[in-house]
Amino acid sequence: MEIYDLIDQLEEIVETSFTFPIWNKTMVNKSEIMELLSDLRLGLPEELKQARWVKEERTRIITEAHQEASNIVKETEEQVKQMVNENEITKKAYEQANEIMENAQKNAREVRLGARQYADGILAGVEEKLTGHIQELQAGRAELRK
Repeated sequence: MEIYDLIDQLEEIVETSFTFPIWNKTMVNKSEIMELLSDLRLGLPEELKQARWVKEERTRIITEAHQEASNIVKETEEQVKQMVNENEITKKAYEQANEIMENAQKNAREVRLGARQYADGILAGVEEKLTGHIQELQAGRAELRK
């Protein structure tokens, strides 16, 4: 059962339970509330698993970006060596090699930055969801204490 459904059930129990008008206190079925809270606890780990997955995915993307950047640099170095070994115009070879190296490094930086921004966006979304869930749980608990 989804966490929001459980919270909705808790709200419904509180809203439909007998209220003592004089004290503005509500009488609820303790076992029913405890069961829902237990279900909430069981539901939270799934959200945490999703957050962990996002973190691992971020690490994987950044690692791949580093590997891709390293491969691009190696390929560029090999191209430079090949151009020099083939006795082409040395000056032109160095210019092209430098341009390729700069482009490779620029692309690698952009890939890493993009991966970090993507992962940060995903983590921010999960954090926002979890914060909302925690606030709702705290509000529910506070309401139960009244």
